[in-house]
Amino acid sequence: GWLPTLQVARHGSKAVTRHWKAMHFQRQKLMALTEYVAPRPLVPPRCVTPQEPKHQEEDGYARLLRRQVEEVFRHSRMIAVCQFNSMPDEDVVMMRHYLRKHNIEVKFVLNEIVRPVLSQSKYKNLLPLFVARNILLVSPEAKAKEMLRVLKGVPQVNLLGACIDDTILSRQGVENFAKLPSLEASQGQTVGALALLPSQTSSLLQRGPAHLAALLDQHIRRLQTGETGSAAEPGSAQSSGGQ
Repeated sequence: GWLPTLQVARHGSKAVTRHWKAMHFQRQKLMALTEYVAPRPLVPPRCVTPQEPKHQEEDGYARLLRRQVEEVFRHSRMIAVCQFNSMPDEDVVMMRHYLRKHNIEVKFVLNEIVRPVLSQSKYKNLLPLFVARNILLVSPEAKAKEMLRVLKGVPQVNLLGACIDDTILSRQGVENFAKLPSLEASQGQTVGALALLPSQTSSLLQRGPAHLAALLDQHIRRLQTGETGSAAEPGSAQSSGGQ
């Protein structure tokens, strides 16, 4: 077929008639004020649907440390809780050496290990003491006086409280306990006090019969002296009449 000798071809991109334009500031404020806000439910969803507890597998090392803490609290008569501040390693070694002389051991424990153990035991009243870096001074004997003597030279270790013979004591209570005499001396004083009352009672009960027996003996002597004197008087009279 026949084609025209002249053809018009359009080149280039398509014309864009719309460009992005920022919204006017007043219209932005109007849109923000008129934005729909859904009403809140009367009951929060977390109160309606119970959350399933997340079961986390317990670490074996933490379980071992927790078992060691339980053994310490079970087999120790004296458990002192102290606040431990930063100090040189040489001073720590010397403190442990002096305490070990009195059969007192130093235990470095973590609060996340001790607190679960105490919360389920009879020592749960000690929980407020474990709020910072703490150490435990444990002993199978009640060596409060020796412990205070050693801690007096270590200002970096502050005594917060203790449990002695299943009795929780404050710092002042531990100091008062250290001033008490030993168990043997207290037992001797108690036995002496208990033996004094029966002895006094026995002496009071025996005083009356003893006094009565002494009076009877004196009366018998007087009677015997009177009979002897009356028997001697007739003999002397006969001897005087014969003369």
